[in-house]
Amino acid sequence: MDDARLNNSPAPATKREASLARVSLLPWALFLVALSAAVFFAWKWWQPEDIGDPLATSLVAFEKQDKLTVFSAELAPVVSSNDSRMFGLVNSKQVAVIPARVDYTIDLSKVGRERLSWNAETQTLGVKLPPLTVSRPNLDEARAQYLRDGIWITREAQDKLTRDNTRLAEAQAVQQAANPVLMNLARQAAKEAISQNVSIPLQVAGYGKAKVVVTFE
Repeated sequence: MDDARLNNSPAPATKREASLARVSLLPWALFLVALSAAVFFAWKWWQPEDIGDPLATSLVAFEKQDKLTVFSAELAPVVSSNDSRMFGLVNSKQVAVIPARVDYTIDLSKVGRERLSWNAETQTLGVKLPPLTVSRPNLDEARAQYLRDGIWITREAQDKLTRDNTRLAEAQAVQQAANPVLMNLARQAAKEAISQNVSIPLQVAGYGKAKVVVTFE
């Protein structure tokens, strides 16, 4: 009986020690949880102050950039030219439809910090772009369609008619490319492209609610 009591007597002491250990650790655990929460909310509170300059962040989208093609238009100039030979006795005419392509580009190398503005209150970034540049028309003479009229058209006359129509088609394509409707479409495409390109680095930097307003000179 005495041996049994001696063997069982340490058990209550062990339980009391474990209980006391848990009680002593509880305040430290609560302190660490409170400290972690305070650090987290402090970081969330001060984070907007540490995400950097929005203008410098936006310039990343324009660094090492050259010309950006924002819009392309397929045109179909219809032109005609005449040729007269042998003192007006031999006359010929050629009507041509020559497809042409023009590209509308922006020189991003001209976009510096002076073209950017930041409104901290409304979280709005303003971007002022340089004017659009319209490329020289690229005539696709391989797909050109010709209609010739004349009793007798010499090889020299045909070559001259083709050269004249090519020159006229290029000039007409330049005029068509400057059409206000096409220019507005190109400007709108440029605004959307630049807005998307600038929004990405802003969001990565922490300006998730930033708006981008793009204008032209």
